[in-house]
Amino acid sequence: YIGENAVVGDDTIVYANVSIYHDCKVGNRVIIHSGAVIGADGFGFAPFMGEWVKIPQVGAVTIEDDVEIGANTTVDRGALEDTVVGRGTKLDNQIQLGHNVHIGEHTVMAACTGVAGSTHIGSHCMVGGASCINGHIRIPDGVQIGPSTNIRRWQEGAKAMMGVFPAQERLAAERTMVLVQRLGRMREEIKVLAEKVKELSDAH
Repeated sequence: YIGENAVVGDDTIVYANVSIYHDCKVGNRVIIHSGAVIGADGFGFAPFMGEWVKIPQVGAVTIEDDVEIGANTTVDRGALEDTVVGRGTKLDNQIQLGHNVHIGEHTVMAACTGVAGSTHIGSHCMVGGASCINGHIRIPDGVQIGPSTNIRRWQEGAKAMMGVFPAQERLAAERTMVLVQRLGRMREEIKVLAEKVKELSDAH
């Protein structure tokens, strides 16, 4: 299915059961594998009088030249501006890109990754499979994200991030995250205490 006013560039391959919704733009030499959906509505709802009211998604999707999109990957249309997949980027199977996501050039993303809305991922990045990336954050150029990593925010200056905790009850999980962030400082404090204990022992 190719919707009204959608544009598909030269030498682009669109396999069976792909849907390209209205007003979406697909560049040249793009490969879109079976079952991919380009331009479905982003997940936008607002609470009103005890109900969820749909927010119109009036942006579209821009897929730049030389992109490859895996089977059953979904790229939602933007709420106001386009969701963008940059030139030469490669997306594996079963990836979800939320509305207004912007992926730079020549980034690779492995299967089953989800990127929440309005997040910007730079160029020449590598994203491991089954990663979860929070919305409204910016990830710089040239960084790596390990598989199954949950990115809530990008640590300034980091070139690579990885790690995931087993699921816990919410308050316990929040306490665990706080404690883990303090481990470096706690280690230094323990070293200082150990040195003082040694000094006291030597004095006796």
